[in-house]
Amino acid sequence: MHTTSIAEACTRKLVDDWNYLQSNASGALSEFLDLCTYGHMIDNVVLVVTGAIHERDVGELLEKCSPLGMFDAIASLAVAQNMKDLFRLVLIDTPLAPYFGGELTSEDLDEMNVEVLRNTLYKAYLNDFARFAEKLGGTTAEVMGDMLSFEADRRVLNITLNSIGTELTRDDRRRLYSNFGRLYPHAQAELAAAEDFDQIRSAMERCPSYRSIFSRLGVGESQNLDRMLFEEEARLARETFERQFHYGVFYAYMKLREQEVRNLMWIAECVAQDQKARIADGIVFAF
Repeated sequence: MHTTSIAEACTRKLVDDWNYLQSNASGALSEFLDLCTYGHMIDNVVLVVTGAIHERDVGELLEKCSPLGMFDAIASLAVAQNMKDLFRLVLIDTPLAPYFGGELTSEDLDEMNVEVLRNTLYKAYLNDFARFAEKLGGTTAEVMGDMLSFEADRRVLNITLNSIGTELTRDDRRRLYSNFGRLYPHAQAELAAAEDFDQIRSAMERCPSYRSIFSRLGVGESQNLDRMLFEEEARLARETFERQFHYGVFYAYMKLREQEVRNLMWIAECVAQDQKARIADGIVFAF
């Protein structure tokens, strides 16, 4: 048995459970559950577009897509004969169509612009999700405000880290950053100007919400950042279960289940590579 087989089986179980929730939801909850999966849809669409740039078979790419981000019209992407057709189908036939701002065309897409496309879609998606949660009001708005602010901030960090040493300018970064979150607007301005990880850490340490995370990182040390952010996400997700009568528990449920799959994958890899002593190093506890 391959280690990926374990992760795939766990993911299928998660998808089955999520589909059960969606099939029994209606009204605002049904729309909320759909929004929870749009991030996976974005990753799927970007995967297909990236594969098309490299002239890979779209049918094979669809098999690698996240099952949580599948939707009926995604099958239509497989019939695209060229990048122009694919781009048109994405704009018309997917739930993500409203998030396209028209700044990119099929002729513009290359390795750099695909990542710009991903982050542009995520920005529009997170803004849309935040507005929807705010419209629901009450505890849902409070809980999702915290969770989505964290997700927006994590994407700001990823954009900043991944754009160091690239052609992406300070203004380009700012345009990709979300218009809300704990880093908005002052910390975002500092991050947009950052040129290395130490400058990023310095900016983040001045933000009270993330000071404790970055104060534990050594000079130039970024390899443990992902784990610490996953730990923060799990903490926020756990706290949603301390509140009552809100939709945020469904979003938190998905995040915690995904973390469990990552934990199992890490354990399986450590066992397969005879590195059992390292198992505890990569575990993020859901509860």
